[in-house]
Parts: sequence; structure tokens; C-alpha cells
Amino acid sequence: MRNHRTAHRITPRISGLTAHRTARRTLAASAVGVLATAVLTLPTGTASAFTGLPVVGYQEEGDATSLIDAGAGALGSVGVDGVNITSDGTSVSVPDDGALNQLATAHADGLPAEFLVGNFSQAIGDFDESAAYNLLSSQDNINSVVASLSDAVASQGWDGVTVDIESLRSRDTDGLTAFVTALKQALPSGKTVSLDLMNGQSAAEYSDLGYDLPALGQVVDHLVLMAYDQHTQDSDPGPVGALSWQQQGLDVLVSEVPAGKVDLGVAGYGYSWPPGGGATQVSDQGARDLVAADGATAQFDDASGEWTATLSDGTVLWWSDAQSLALRRTMAANAGIHGLAVWDLALSDPIQQ
Repeated sequence: MRNHRTAHRITPRISGLTAHRTARRTLAASAVGVLATAVLTLPTGTASAFTGLPVVGYQEEGDATSLIDAGAGALGSVGVDGVNITSDGTSVSVPDDGALNQLATAHADGLPAEFLVGNFSQAIGDFDESAAYNLLSSQDNINSVVASLSDAVASQGWDGVTVDIESLRSRDTDGLTAFVTALKQALPSGKTVSLDLMNGQSAAEYSDLGYDLPALGQVVDHLVLMAYDQHTQDSDPGPVGALSWQQQGLDVLVSEVPAGKVDLGVAGYGYSWPPGGGATQVSDQGARDLVAADGATAQFDDASGEWTATLSDGTVLWWSDAQSLALRRTMAANAGIHGLAVWDLALSDPIQQ
């Protein structure tokens, strides 16, 4: 999720599942520079009014702090990506000055902030399961990394840590539970631990992804369901996270963990698939700019709860914007969960109440 993830590309391991936050800064529309507004066809039904549920706004550590200020009135907290473990799993980096600037901005706006720790590898351009396994299979490594994270929280003033260790296998299950347990125990009193989860469609899929859901639900403060990247630039065109796909994953999750600990992760971006390949990620406004520049018409797909358009050259776009978020607010409220989480503030429409 940091700027080094510009070229992050994902190969799904399980049908219907992809790792999260791919190619976060490949914004094709940034080169278009079109300020016109696309022709939008609104759906016949709209979501209910603001539910009052808290929203986590994700940031990359180099993103503008003004994005936090702009959404402060509608946000419940900020998640700043991030730091990563080393390939041997023995140590971890610490939040840099860019992250600390975002921490200071969040606190000035009265918002708590967690930093994200993950297993993203620059060397492979992906989340590295082997690095995760090196960490999670060794109690010594767990203790070392936990000590570093706890020290960063205490010395830098963070409100907690989000564990964003992805692309796991069943061999990582016990280690992941041990890691978040040790982290929760080591953090100063009142600090929180959140855990990002890939979106499984059954209890068996969650298990295959390395999650002992009942055990994790007892330990962490929040479980963030990354209900996006159902389709990515490495797949055929389709919704970033269709309502039915999200609902299925959420239903399974809340049957295994306390609903009050769950946040529904929602995309604030989209993808552009040209007919010749070379698909890219686009921001919400970037998608609209592409449509406007082409003179095409975007349609809101009621079934998926997302926008889609086909340009004159055959390029297909799908994106999840503020109107999509409104529908997910209703989904979250109906499920009785804690709140929502949006990736990310630099790509999405402004988060509003």
C-alpha cells in the first residue's frame, strides 16, 4: 500500500479471492487531466441515509495529510500503511516521517491512528508468504517483531497496530493467532490490534487462508474484511467487490466472530481493462474522467452496486465510489457490525457523512 506498491500485481490462489490493494498508484486517468463530469445514469434505488457507523480511512505513508483533514468529520479512525517484516521474518521496519506526519494530522483532527504492518516484498512485488511463515513459525521471531512494534507504538504515540499479513496458507494458522496474541499482550494499555482478512466465501476458505476465525475473534479488537479486489488488473473485467460477494464473506465471518468487532472493507477505486491488455487501477474521479473524455456513458449496476462503462476502444471500467459506499453502509448496519473501512483516501471520493 506504500508507493513501492505501484507495480503490485496479484495472482489469485483461491477462486474468487485475490490479495488486496493491487497497483495502488497506477492511476491511468492522472494523465488524462480532464475536468469534465461523466454522464452518469443513476440507479432506481438508493441506500439509506448515513448510518453513523465509524469509517476507517486508509492512507499510504506518503499521501497528503490534507486528505485526512478533508474527511475528518466523517472518519472514525485512520490507518497508515505501513511497515513490513524482513524476508527472514526476524525484524520489521518502523513508521517513517511521512507516517508520523499523518499520525500527527489524525490526532490534530481528534482521530485515533494505527499503522499497518505487513509482509509485502519489494523483491517479488507481492505479499510474501514465505516471509510470513518465517515470522509466524518461530516464537523467537514473533517476540522480536512484537517488541519492535510495541516500542514504536509507545515511543511514537500510535493508538495501535493493524496486522496486514496476506496471502497466507493453512500452515500459518497457529502462528498468526500466536502473533496477534503476543502483540495484543505487549502493547501498552488501551492500544488496539486490528487484523485485515481476505474475503472467504465459506468457513473452509477462511481456514485455507490461514485464519482460525473463532480464536482470532477472541484476541483482536477489530477484524477488517477486505471485501474488494474480487476482480483486478490481472483478471477479466468485473466488479471490484460485488454486493453479493461481499455479503457472502461477511455472513460467514460474523457467524464465527463477534459482529461488533468487524469492519467491512470497501473499495474507493476501480480498474480499467483495455482490450489489448495492460489493465490499470484508477481513482474514482479518474474513472469518471476517462468516461467523460471518451464521451461514453457510465451505468450504475444495481446488482453489484458499482459503476461500469465501456469506452469506444473497447476498454471496460468498473469502479466503486461514494454511491457504492452508501450501499455498503446499509449492508454494515443490517449486519450489526462495528463499521467500515475504505481503501484509500487518495483514490476514493471524499468520505462524507
